[in-house]
Parts: sequence; structure tokens; C-alpha cells
Amino acid sequence: MALASRKLGLMVSTAPDHPNLDTALGLSRAALDAGGDVYLYLIDDAVAAVEDARLQALAERGLKLFVCAYGCQKRRLPLSDRATNCGLVVLTDVINGTDRFIALN
Repeated sequence: MALASRKLGLMVSTAPDHPNLDTALGLSRAALDAGGDVYLYLIDDAVAAVEDARLQALAERGLKLFVCAYGCQKRRLPLSDRATNCGLVVLTDVINGTDRFIALN
């Protein structure tokens, strides 16, 4: 299978200051550079990263960005219009619909 048609799924659950966000950004950037599709789901403490300028720049390049609406609600964070606010059904779809899935917890 050509790399250009590969789908990479990522989930990040740690706070934005944890190195996992940098790892997710690097993997996403590399996959997009290679022509792949990237699906990134922010859950738990990672929901606070949804407005991160680096994430938004990747979203402008084609990264599909999802954020857990329940996680935002529990942390009293507003829902963002710069990502798809959703729940665990979408996370399940990302896990099942991608060629590779990486959870950064």
C-alpha cells in the first residue's frame, strides 16, 4: 500500500505541556508530508490543546482534528469551532478506520 493512501490515527490524553503533544505533532507532520491522512483525537487533559497554533496549522494542511466534548465539559472548557467536537463513537471509528493507531497516554 502506498504511503500516500495510508491513514494514521492518533489519540492524546495528556496535558498540552506533556511531551506527548510534541510527539503527536511530529508524527502528524511527517505523515502529512508523506501524503497520508491523519486523524487526531484529543481526550482527557489533552482537550486543552485544541486551540494550539501548531495543531491548527496542521489542521489547515489537512489534519482531521477531533476533541472530546465530554472532556471539555468536565474541565469547563468551551467547545471549539476549530475542531470536531465529538464522543467515543468517533474515537472508535478512528481506531477501526485507520491503518495505524497510536495512543499517547
